[in-house]
Amino acid sequence: MEDSGEILCQISSLKDMLDQVNEEIEANIQATREIEWQIVKCTEIESALAARESELMRTAYELQFEIGGLMKVHADSVTSVEHLEEKICDLRRKRDEILERMNNRRDEFVASCLAFQNEVSVKDNDAVRTLLAEKELLQNEIHSLNKKNKALESSTEAFVEEVLEDLHQAKSALDVEIRCGNIENEKLLNDIDELKGTLSSVMLTSLQQMQVSGVGNVFSAPDQ
Repeated sequence: MEDSGEILCQISSLKDMLDQVNEEIEANIQATREIEWQIVKCTEIESALAARESELMRTAYELQFEIGGLMKVHADSVTSVEHLEEKICDLRRKRDEILERMNNRRDEFVASCLAFQNEVSVKDNDAVRTLLAEKELLQNEIHSLNKKNKALESSTEAFVEEVLEDLHQAKSALDVEIRCGNIENEKLLNDIDELKGTLSSVMLTSLQQMQVSGVGNVFSAPDQ
């Protein structure tokens, strides 16, 4: 009887130990499921971050391409401005040469008329009066042409200054767009670096949780 009671006590003790082992196994299974859920969650976060990184890189490449185009347009505009300034200088030089020739011919014509007027008596010759009238008419025409020439010069200079002002404004606008594009590109690169840091932190945290959970899987053997 005593042996039977002792055996029953041992069986009861073993049953309690078995229940404890089963509870620990169940707890480990639950912890394993939690770890698997965390792994799935980390994988989803990693996929989302990778997609975000890919989108940001695509946007960064597009901005770099756009900035390259703007810089090319800027360089072309600078070249056009320089070429136009050279043409304007050449036109001004030709205009000055034409004005100088016109002034020289006008002075020669006036001198010839004055010389002819001094040699011939105006009162005795009707033909001279006619020539003098023609001279006055020509002088009036010359005066009118001079006015028109000055008006043309003023309008030409105003047009040239307006064109140069428009080109300089376009150049300034391109400079502003390039600077804005560079700033946005730097922002995108900073966002990518922050996403990489977040991904590394999430992965490190998951590994630490897995290591901590792995320690709980070890349990002590029952005493004999």
